[in-house]
Amino acid sequence: MELYERIRRDRRVDPDVSVRELARRYRVHRRDVRRALASPVPPPRKTPARVAPAVGPYEEIIRGWLRADLDAPVKQRHTARRVWQRLVAEQGADVGESTVRAFVARVRAEVALEHGRAPDVVVPQEHPPAVEGEVDFGECYAVIAGATVKVHLFILRLSHSGRAFAHAYGHQAQEAFFDGHVGAFAWLSGVPGRVRYDNLKPAVVRILRGRDRTENERFVALRSHYGFDAFFCAPGVAGAHEKGGVEGEVGRFRRRHLVPVPQVASLDELNEAIAAACAADDARVITGRRETVGAAFAREQRLLTALPDEPFDAAAVLTATADAKARICVRQAWYSVPASLARRRLTVKLHAEHLEVFAPGSDTIVAVHARSLHKHTESLELDHYLEILARKPGALPGATALAQARRSGKFTGLHDEFWTRARRDRGDAAGTRALIDVLWLHRRLPATAVAAGLRAALRAGTCDPAVVAIEARRWADGHGDDAASQQRKRHATVVDLPTALPGATRPAPTLDSYDQLLATNDTGEVAS
Repeated sequence: MELYERIRRDRRVDPDVSVRELARRYRVHRRDVRRALASPVPPPRKTPARVAPAVGPYEEIIRGWLRADLDAPVKQRHTARRVWQRLVAEQGADVGESTVRAFVARVRAEVALEHGRAPDVVVPQEHPPAVEGEVDFGECYAVIAGATVKVHLFILRLSHSGRAFAHAYGHQAQEAFFDGHVGAFAWLSGVPGRVRYDNLKPAVVRILRGRDRTENERFVALRSHYGFDAFFCAPGVAGAHEKGGVEGEVGRFRRRHLVPVPQVASLDELNEAIAAACAADDARVITGRRETVGAAFAREQRLLTALPDEPFDAAAVLTATADAKARICVRQAWYSVPASLARRRLTVKLHAEHLEVFAPGSDTIVAVHARSLHKHTESLELDHYLEILARKPGALPGATALAQARRSGKFTGLHDEFWTRARRDRGDAAGTRALIDVLWLHRRLPATAVAAGLRAALRAGTCDPAVVAIEARRWADGHGDDAASQQRKRHATVVDLPTALPGATRPAPTLDSYDQLLATNDTGEVAS
């Protein structure tokens, strides 16, 4: 380009300069000088027609294989590497794999067009406000209580504003799927008109032809409750682009907020951090936009469908039979129930993060457990076995429920100190029963009150559970000797009772008439 410019400039400065002179001056052929004088832009280079002599004899064979692939199952079609392997093994071809790869990449599209198969092109879409949202689950890892655990991240994203709700669960069961919707709609304070989904099992029972699906009845109830429509993407990888917004959001949220791997004490703590991250994302600006996510959502929120008066009940109702160890098995994990309900059939309400156990034929909740993150685990409450341990005190030291209570902090060092002293003074069986009497107090009094009672008894040098009970009740009523009890005393309010009821005609009682008893003579007779 610069050479052409210099040649043209010299001709403008000296119109009489010859082509021969310009060719000599710039050491180029006269043909190139004439081209520069004719056009300021050099002509495009001619690309030589390249031939592939190694592949040439096998072109029609390769095309035939690729044509047959159009009707073959997707996962059993020729790859470029498989084409090369067959050429070498079946045709004895002496050709490089890279050469075959380049040829297959060019010919595959030609073959598809020959048979009316359109290329895989994504059509850009518009997303009006409040019209559509997208849902997906993503996997991530977190260190929970010192153990690395895989958690499942539920995300619902509004297609227009890009605002997303995220919540971590220990599973992808239907309860988590529904609970995620309930939480997302509450956080957004509204419901979009339509939600896009993969063909998730909590929503779809069977995939039919085209877009038709046999949907889960509970999912239909969820849709009916909130009044939105569902759109199911094409199965497999081919349908991923149909909800590309939430697909990208899963990866973005994981990279932005879950790197490095979070280290938390519980799943609740992890979700508190995730909720804070969702709120912070309102300040971000999506590439190519001029306003923040929060500002776009403020416009969109006014157009969302209003929430119903009551949230959808996402829990599943199950039945389970307690075994001889007073345990029920729910989703391959074991949970304790009161010992009196052993071998009884019980109703269980399974939520996404906890479960409730009901007494037979009643709405009374007899046990509540956090839902286990792992299969084949036991979640046992020591309180559920106290009636049995009172008759079998020797079973307490090795009880699994006791070990779990120690790990959770419910069975404290004060309990252990009291137990040690009671066994020393009363013997193993009687000392253990004294501890069980103390553990029963937790059913009626707060743990802090029982702890205060234990401290008072230990200071007094006694292991009598009655002393613990008295001191615990005194502490709960604000009459203890510790600083917290004194603080409650100072803030206690005194209520003055009226001496006479409003509208009463009878005078209030007094003690004036009894003053005559004070005026007696020496003989003890009442003075006249």
